Amino acid sequence: MPRKLPEGKYKLKTHKATAKRFRLTGTGMLVRTKGGKSHLRRRTSKRTKRLFQEMLPVKGRGIIKRVLRLAPNLE
Repeated sequence: MPRKLPEGKYKLKTHKATAKRFRLTGTGMLVRTKGGKSHLRRRTSKRTKRLFQEMLPVKGRGIIKRVLRLAPNLE
């Protein structure tokens, strides 16, 4: 039988969609992937498809703060 948590304590839950979209680098910089990579890419040029692979740094303190709040265990 699982142990009960003490009253008034809450477990932090990670927002899974956020955890899948963002990553922290070794230097602590938050990076994101680009959207539009899943389908309808048959006619897209090879150069454009290659550009989809790179990770972009997240700019904006508010966005970084929100992402780290949604995914506190992001590593």
